[in-house]
Amino acid sequence: MTSKIKVDNINKVSDDSNIIKKCGTTTTIGSGASNPIVVDGSAVTLGRCGGTVALASGATQTGFGRTGTVDWQTGSIKTSTFTAANGEGYFANTSSGAFTMNLPAGTAGNIVSVVDYTNTFQTNNLTIAPNGSQKIGGVAASQALSTEGQSVTFVYVDDTEGWKNVQDSTSNVIGNPFLVATGGTITTSGNCKIHTFTGPGTFTVSSVSTNCAAENIVSYMVIAGGGGGGANRGGGGGAGGYREVKTPITPYTASPLDGYPSAPNRVTVTAQAYPIAVGAGGNGAVYPQIAPSGSVSTFSTISSAGGGGGGGAFTCSGAAATGGSGGGGGGYDTTASPGAAGNTPPTTPAQGTSGGAGAAQQPGGAGGGGGGAAAPGGCASGSSGGNGGGGTTSEISASPVTRGGGGGGGPWNSGSTSGGSGGGGGGVKTTPNTAANPGTANTGGGGGAGYWGGAGNGGSGLVIIRYKYK
Repeated sequence: MTSKIKVDNINKVSDDSNIIKKCGTTTTIGSGASNPIVVDGSAVTLGRCGGTVALASGATQTGFGRTGTVDWQTGSIKTSTFTAANGEGYFANTSSGAFTMNLPAGTAGNIVSVVDYTNTFQTNNLTIAPNGSQKIGGVAASQALSTEGQSVTFVYVDDTEGWKNVQDSTSNVIGNPFLVATGGTITTSGNCKIHTFTGPGTFTVSSVSTNCAAENIVSYMVIAGGGGGGANRGGGGGAGGYREVKTPITPYTASPLDGYPSAPNRVTVTAQAYPIAVGAGGNGAVYPQIAPSGSVSTFSTISSAGGGGGGGAFTCSGAAATGGSGGGGGGYDTTASPGAAGNTPPTTPAQGTSGGAGAAQQPGGAGGGGGGAAAPGGCASGSSGGNGGGGTTSEISASPVTRGGGGGGGPWNSGSTSGGSGGGGGGVKTTPNTAANPGTANTGGGGGAGYWGGAGNGGSGLVIIRYKYK
């Protein structure tokens, strides 16, 4: 049989203080703060497998070293100037104003951390001040944290360098409750992101807004390619169809063609990829060719029609083409063609206007101007061609830009015509070695009409998408 000693308590002889005391399920070793307990051995095991060894509340440890971490003070968010303590990390709320964190008197191995609690360091800085003549990174001066979402950790190395920043994070890893997307050229304006497509691409929504459903209805502009200008006193090319929606969530000054809140015009995005088509402009005609129309631009359910090609002279097959905006009619000595209709196929608001009629005059009737997004093309008068119809102005891209101008009609003997504001090319009296002015790229402007030398190409289209991202 194994020998056993059975006792509940072991007390010191001199003062009857506890050495070991058993009370219920708790066994206490030692008799107070002034009586240290020494456990001697080559290996000492505390606790049991699967158990927990814990320091009592208010107790401290020495000799175990520090793991490079701090104890985060989650119950005390700092909102005004304070003095940090070794081994602690702090959440600094500067939303109401800048303040200072004073570092403690440092000794080798001391560690302090701080993080931007409200992501406002960029507006209201947190100043880090060393104690007395001690240094931060070798400089005896205060340092300001001024980056949104910044968090830093300082360790005191020695009196030469003082506190060294061993960890600096400016990545603010938070859940994003707003719409998140990629594609095109991305810029920002206030709380809005703007995706601009000057050619084909993909607008990819990776997550939608969880704030409210209205934030998933995006603002957009979809402009098709402009029509090519007609040759030999031909008509100017019509502007590419112009469609726009501005939602209340993304405030800016829209064009008068804003189609919000009509249901067919609204686009509510979901987490998926949206192919973007940006229409090319139609080529300018060289007699006896017929000017081609511009190509369609699309985003989701929204499609804008290409601008109509300008009409030509001499042949009935040279009639102007319908489109987003219609091409101008060609002129001739005895007969002339009318301008073509715009807003074809029809949308509400109208995506464009009609081209102007050509003139019949002996000798030398001129061509009419191509229709613009906001105004129809001008009709020719005798040997003077009609000017292109005007485009319209929007600030969807963060600054006012006019787009969708019609091309100018072709004059007969001399002179020129004006392209419509917003990228329309002007018509000119050309020679066999020259061509008229093209429409401006990414405005959907119509090409200007020419004479013998040919006409201008229509300008390419554009797609812009705008939404709230913060």
